[in-house]
Amino acid sequence: MVDQAAVIGTGQMATVCSAMLAERGIHVRMWGADRDLIGALKSTRRNERYLPGFEIPERVSFTHDPTAVFDGAELVVSAVPCQYMRKAWRRLAGAYPGNIPIVSVAKGIENETLLRPTQIVTDVVGIVPVAALSGPSVAAELARHLPATVVAASVDAELAKITQDAFASQWFRVYTNTDLLGVELAGATKNVIALAAGILDGLNAGDNAKASLLTRGLVEITRLGVAMGAQRETFAGLAGVGDLVTTCVSPVGRNRSAGELIGNGKSVKEVIDSTPWVIEGIPTTKSVRALAGRYDVEMPITEAVHAVLFEGRDVIASLSELMSRKLKCEA
Repeated sequence: MVDQAAVIGTGQMATVCSAMLAERGIHVRMWGADRDLIGALKSTRRNERYLPGFEIPERVSFTHDPTAVFDGAELVVSAVPCQYMRKAWRRLAGAYPGNIPIVSVAKGIENETLLRPTQIVTDVVGIVPVAALSGPSVAAELARHLPATVVAASVDAELAKITQDAFASQWFRVYTNTDLLGVELAGATKNVIALAAGILDGLNAGDNAKASLLTRGLVEITRLGVAMGAQRETFAGLAGVGDLVTTCVSPVGRNRSAGELIGNGKSVKEVIDSTPWVIEGIPTTKSVRALAGRYDVEMPITEAVHAVLFEGRDVIASLSELMSRKLKCEA
């Protein structure tokens, strides 16, 4: 059993993961780049910026020092949003010992490199044991100890088991999986579909439309995953359809909520500027579209979302275009 862990990041998921590990009896040191926020966390034990009202357990300490965060740690949890991971890990690379397993809870694909979160980490610090923890896990619900089930994935089955043991509790069930590629890709691509689901909500398009979107969205993200070498079954599991459903229906889901605002007529810039946290699906849409092109995979929903976000396409026109595509056999 892990006795000490480091958590990289100070956002919602970083805060919740720190608390979950602490509740398992693990001593946690949380690192953040924002010195003022770290100071506030130390003095109040509350993360009012990202998770208002949630009290952080006493077993969690806080530091701005890259060296101190790794002192004694047996497991590192990387909870920095995907597009900011490289910058954060570059700051930490010189202090990272190189032999502590790193578990990513980020969901996205880096724009410039098209790398997944665990690949970004190893690209910066070198080849180290890596895993991903993913699945339907809305941070606000985890903070309230509402039941959830996720998957710990690693090509190293033993590291997946270590991650499982570190996080599992009466209300948080963790399965293991060796398809790291599939689990991370599912977690990233479902955010694109969630943006589309939110747009439908903003248009009041109805439940039939959303059910169709989720179903066909799952088809296209599975298609991409298989083309890249992931296991088809992963997309039918917790990291795939499980996370997809939660993200597309949750009233507090960042990506669905952002899509709803866009469907209501807000510009992408207005949505980003009005949101205090990172909406991972927006930059990830660029990456997923690029991967679809690289692997010659047809992804019409992703194309439509990209057109709305980055090409100024009208949402009604995009929906009409999707509905009027050439009729064919379901596959």
